[in-house]
Amino acid sequence: MTTPLLHMQAITKDFPGVRALDNVSFEIYPGEIHGLCGENGAGKSTLIKILGGVYPVGTYEGQLCINGNEQRFQSVRDAERAGIAVIHQELALIPEMTVAENIYLGKEPCQLGTIDRHRLYHEAGELLSQFGLTIPLHKPVHELGIGQQQLVEIAKALGRSLQAHIENRRSLQANIDTSSNALLLVLDEPTAALTESEVDILRHILSQLREKGVACIYITHKLKEIFQIADRVTVLRDGKAVATQSIKSPECTEEVLISQMVGRELTALFPERRTTATDENESNQQNIALRVENLSTYPSEPPQLRDISFEVRCGEILGIAGLMGAGRTELISTIFGAYEGRWSGEIIIDGIPVQIRAPREAIQYGMALVSEDRKRYGLLLEADVTGNMTLASLNLSSDITSHGIINENIAFEKSKHYVDSLQIKTTSLEVPVNHLSGGNQQKVVLGKWLMTHPKVLFLDEPTRGIDVGAKAEIHILMAKLAQEGVAIVFVSSELPEILGMSDRVMVLHEGKVTGEFINNNLTQEDILRCAAGT
Repeated sequence: MTTPLLHMQAITKDFPGVRALDNVSFEIYPGEIHGLCGENGAGKSTLIKILGGVYPVGTYEGQLCINGNEQRFQSVRDAERAGIAVIHQELALIPEMTVAENIYLGKEPCQLGTIDRHRLYHEAGELLSQFGLTIPLHKPVHELGIGQQQLVEIAKALGRSLQAHIENRRSLQANIDTSSNALLLVLDEPTAALTESEVDILRHILSQLREKGVACIYITHKLKEIFQIADRVTVLRDGKAVATQSIKSPECTEEVLISQMVGRELTALFPERRTTATDENESNQQNIALRVENLSTYPSEPPQLRDISFEVRCGEILGIAGLMGAGRTELISTIFGAYEGRWSGEIIIDGIPVQIRAPREAIQYGMALVSEDRKRYGLLLEADVTGNMTLASLNLSSDITSHGIINENIAFEKSKHYVDSLQIKTTSLEVPVNHLSGGNQQKVVLGKWLMTHPKVLFLDEPTRGIDVGAKAEIHILMAKLAQEGVAIVFVSSELPEILGMSDRVMVLHEGKVTGEFINNNLTQEDILRCAAGT
């Protein structure tokens, strides 16, 4: 029988008061793509951090073997030397450095003690070309969209893992067992920020690597991707491995995986709700919460919004679809006062034209924005749950603050109300939010904005990077808020989510509206045609 490339045996890992992994065994074979599924907090990231040397030997129980040889990683560098490359969910890029500089960060080619920049850019270009990636090498990373940043991170890891593979084969002087000639790529939520075309590029890259015998652990909440690309899948729940099965097995279905992940059956990913959308002739003008007329932006470079007009009614969910770079995030950021460039047009709230120059003014007018990047724009990661939950309400609620002083007791009670109602899993309201899982962090962001009692709620990719159970809970919350009369403007790159949650859909292409639909027998093909500008 073929020896596994990787065998993790009886792995147990404890944190103070929490058992993150409980006797987990996991194996993967050369050339295999192995899916790893589970809810946020199931133990996936902890398992991968042990494999990648983040948690060194001695901090966990169990054994880690590569091609039958036990490995005792003391650091990330030890794991890299063994041919293991991990792309964590949190990107590890230097925003001010260029694409090429990030790809070879810490492994820059040198000549006579200085970095050989000509060789650096040449080799970075060859690496990107090898995998069909067209990303400007000299561009600072902070000028890229989050999707392109994800591809840079993937290219960086591929470059490191391939180099480690070469070093393993040619070198006996490295102070680590190199007899295995391992090459294992670990992708943690690699497509969370990618468009469909970028996902296709990634699939092509993984197919190329599979043909070369490279193994891949593929972690994702998008179960459709597991069935498209993986050979086998392992499900973790509450720190335990509950199932490993072949994707080709007739018993392995999306419904079965969901049940194994959450420990219960989810009857539907999207709640049933009656659409509130009507034809324009039937529109109740008094029911319009937000109207935008002829909105255009004037940035130094695309995407540039051009003459966008739309309206959203109380109790309605308006979905905004489009490819990455279409201007979806720029649109809602501009309305919310968070756009840094110049813009023109008119914003009308409850029939009254308003001037919004900053987010604090948008909040005063009853708007709320759950941003695309919750860690960068939605949370203070080192602050506790209460501090984050009350952040947007400090200038709105006189009972929370008086004369600039926060009433800690009231802040605690209000935060506890939303922690309980949103079922946020935390041991205490004093826990820093960076200790929470991704799904629970997203619920904290939602709770922060719900505490402001918004009339208009903007949601930019609200379920990105969270598990299927938390995703279903957020969908139910959206439907409940709409039923209570909140107007929701909802951006998502997942077309099933747009179709499952929206009353109406507006499609953008290169900053222009190319289609508007009532969600009645609407198809993905209808949306994609408009998103492509055809």
